[in-house]
Amino acid sequence: RIMMTTRFIWLMLIAVAGATASKTQEFEGNEEETEQEFIYMNRYKRSSDTQDKCTYTFIVPQQRVTGAICVNSKEPEVLLENRVNKQELQLLNNELLKQKRQIETLQQLVEVDGGIVNEVKLLRKESRNMNSRVTQLYMQLLHEIIRKRDNALELSQLENKILNQTADMLQLANKYKDLEHKYQHLMSIANNQSIIIAQLEEHCQRMPSIKPLPQTPQSPNKVYQPPTYNRIINQISTNEIQSDQNLKVLPPTLPTMPAVTSIPTSTDKPSGPWRDCLQALEDGHDTSSIYLVKPENTNQLMQVWCDQRHDPGGWTVIQRRLDGSVNFFRNWETYKQGFGNIDGEYWLGLENIYWLTNQGNYKLLITMEDWSGRKVFAEYASFRLEPESEYYKLRLGRYNGNAGDSFTWHNGKQFTTLDRDHDVYTGNCAHYQKGGWWYNACAHSNLNGVWYRGGHYRSRYQDGVYWAEFRGGSYSLKKVVMMIRPNPNTFH
Repeated sequence: RIMMTTRFIWLMLIAVAGATASKTQEFEGNEEETEQEFIYMNRYKRSSDTQDKCTYTFIVPQQRVTGAICVNSKEPEVLLENRVNKQELQLLNNELLKQKRQIETLQQLVEVDGGIVNEVKLLRKESRNMNSRVTQLYMQLLHEIIRKRDNALELSQLENKILNQTADMLQLANKYKDLEHKYQHLMSIANNQSIIIAQLEEHCQRMPSIKPLPQTPQSPNKVYQPPTYNRIINQISTNEIQSDQNLKVLPPTLPTMPAVTSIPTSTDKPSGPWRDCLQALEDGHDTSSIYLVKPENTNQLMQVWCDQRHDPGGWTVIQRRLDGSVNFFRNWETYKQGFGNIDGEYWLGLENIYWLTNQGNYKLLITMEDWSGRKVFAEYASFRLEPESEYYKLRLGRYNGNAGDSFTWHNGKQFTTLDRDHDVYTGNCAHYQKGGWWYNACAHSNLNGVWYRGGHYRSRYQDGVYWAEFRGGSYSLKKVVMMIRPNPNTFH
């Protein structure tokens, strides 16, 4: 449509230009004729007037009209028509310029619209790419969620397996603990029987070989029973199992003797049980060995190692470390009952120590030896434990010795194990020190720790058998013995 309009305008301009040219030529011709006629008339008038007046002739240069020609209503019709054509031509020129400007504006708009269209196409393409990328990321997210869910399920299954295995381990540990208690109990019975057998053999050797009188058999209630043997049986009968076992040891055919026959017993040694090792020493048993002890105010029998050689003797050993053959990283119940080998490494048990130290005033002696053979000791004038309701809280007296005091810092503290945390530290000291002890926060001494060979050891924590004032916390001692003895001159 724009092209057709342009062609029409150009055709109109050509037509108007032709008409204007013809009219201009005609106007110029008329103008010359008018001029000639005017000159002629002037000449004619001069010739007629020369008789009466002077005449003057002015030569005026002919001027061409270059500007617009004003035509009024009195002008000739041709000039008026020429003026109208010029106005139309001017209007057409103005219209043409206006349309040119509109065409240029439309071209600019078309160019801008073309750029916008291209941008829209690019945006659509980018949008499609973004949608594809978002879809891909969404799929990856779904896969990741599914994978994490599977991992969570596997983790839950592993946790269940670990819990089951932990429960199985606890059951096995309980079974092992029961078996260990039964074994210790049977060992105690066997040792008691060995003591009784040895005492019976000793009495049999001292008894004279007298044949029984067949004509006067004695009734069973008149059979001779050595008083020391009866004492052993009556005191051991407090334990039902031990009583049954000991009754089986009774010889079925003891030699019968008249009632008047007696054996001097002034040289016989009491066979126990004793209240502690000092009483056994006072009764003449000066050999360091295993003894049967029954503290006062309790029917509980216990086997202890009595050290009768260390001056002045009568020491009851409550703890010993010498070769690392026994694991001291135990739970509360095991530390309460005791564990280990009485003639080797062992812990007497918190309950047993409580009964021993609460029947009188006792002092504590700790002997230590390092790997170079140096021996030191630490002695405390009083030593006792509170009952289990107080978690076997430690009570110590004044210190004496050459090892340095690394135990008073633990005075007044409760006993802590891996499953019973009673220390003042925010964590469990038994977990870091690998033992059971009267931990504070945590330890200046750790005699129930890990037995390391060679002295200095490398560990994440200070968990060796150490006495901080003697060789420091990073040195594991070779031998340690804790033993108690009555101290009547000291009061709690």
